Amino acid sequence: MTANNEFRLCILRGNIPFPPVDDALEDPNGLLAVGGDLSPERLLDAYRHGIFPWYSAGEPILWWSPNPRMVLFPDELHISKSLQKRLRRGGYEVRYDTAFREVMMKCAITQRGDEDHGTWITPELFHAYCELHRLGYAHSVETWINNELVGGLYGVRIGDMYYGESMFHTVTDASKIAFVHLVQHLRADGVGLIDCQMNTEHLATFGAREIPRSEFIKALRRLVDYQG
Repeated sequence: MTANNEFRLCILRGNIPFPPVDDALEDPNGLLAVGGDLSPERLLDAYRHGIFPWYSAGEPILWWSPNPRMVLFPDELHISKSLQKRLRRGGYEVRYDTAFREVMMKCAITQRGDEDHGTWITPELFHAYCELHRLGYAHSVETWINNELVGGLYGVRIGDMYYGESMFHTVTDASKIAFVHLVQHLRADGVGLIDCQMNTEHLATFGAREIPRSEFIKALRRLVDYQG
């Protein structure tokens, strides 16, 4: 890439397809395209090609495919001793897809408290993922205590591939409980890879690690079109 690589950025209009992910910028890492829409067709096409939307209110839709890519292989899940104790102690209930909209709203509220970045879950994005949920692609995992939603996460599943999006908690360890249950559920159901998108210390504590984008795309091609 050259210092002028921003001039190669693809602008999506109408049915223009995504460019190859190898065309993504190095700085900022992974920025591939601008514009387009958040229709189910566009979103599912993006995920199948290792691309995801990430932008703030007031910005155009930005599409990303960073290199390297943070992922978690379900068989490599690491659970700390303290979290193992919390899981054994119980006193919570984990549910699936019973409060998808509420989970998304709470994730957005949590992010809005970040004064440096605000929330990237815009109203447009919210409605787009609720539609993916209606179509059976987007899912929530929820931690409930005394019938109150205290933590959870949501993501997208296509074939044997899962794409994590965001999580929240209002009680210590509540999102971690949901995440562990999700990974264990996905592993039992044959999912081969969980996309974590960006490198964070929090996800690394669970065993997530970076792999080259080329390796990630190779795994996608094997997993997303699985017909079980």
